[in-house]
Amino acid sequence: MSLFRVNKVMERLNQMVDNAIEGRPIENGFDETKMSALETKLSNYLAMNSTTKEKLKEEKFKINELISDISHQTKTPLSNILLYTQLLAESDLSEQDKNCVAALTQQAGKLNFLISSLVKTSRLETGIIAVTPIRFSINNLLENVINQIKPKASDKQITLSQKGENIQAFFDPKWTAEALYNIVDNAVKYSKVGGKVDIVVTAYQLFCRIDVTDTGIGISEEETTKIFSRFYRSQAVSNEDGVGIGLYLAREIIAAEGGYIKVRSELNRGSTFSVFLPMEG
Repeated sequence: MSLFRVNKVMERLNQMVDNAIEGRPIENGFDETKMSALETKLSNYLAMNSTTKEKLKEEKFKINELISDISHQTKTPLSNILLYTQLLAESDLSEQDKNCVAALTQQAGKLNFLISSLVKTSRLETGIIAVTPIRFSINNLLENVINQIKPKASDKQITLSQKGENIQAFFDPKWTAEALYNIVDNAVKYSKVGGKVDIVVTAYQLFCRIDVTDTGIGISEEETTKIFSRFYRSQAVSNEDGVGIGLYLAREIIAAEGGYIKVRSELNRGSTFSVFLPMEG
């Protein structure tokens, strides 16, 4: 085949691919040569991909509507349940009735948290909402997280400490605060009364590292690869509140920002979760 013919075929194939990428019609008026047959197959393949892309966009839109409906339809009933249980708790009830109301309040709160987490996770996974990283202060991020967790830590007499230089990294302040809170919340939840949670910031050339170290129950080696799975809960913590979605959501958020999470742990000695955030966008 002549060089002129090769260049001509390459131009036609290149144009077909460009048309597919841009969503334009793919022309395929070719002759009966073998090369033309190959071009026709490529044209058909690209056309199928283009159709699949449109179907995925349509499915994404439907998922968005479904998630919005679920969020809207469950918000009011759950709010009412929580309100009525609060009113019941303030009434003059027997000890047994008070225990029932407390259990109802706990389960309603758990359901509210589960639905909220599922909605957030689904929206992240489908790209309905996306993280928007900006250059932001790590100290401000940690201050937000620590202020949220203080009441729980205080209830268990757990000491919170923060160390490290005041630096800036590239992340979404709102979503990263949620991810980091999920990690710190676990550290407090699985630490014994009177324990401590240390948060240490270290700056590297490419990443900022945030270590969250606790004095909790620890994680077995075989489970460290499972804890970021959706709905995974260890048998060792089955008696604790939780639905097994916090760490999964945290990993999804940090990964969407170009970061990652590592964990080191030892049973009965505590755990260290290391969050790596990009220093540049």
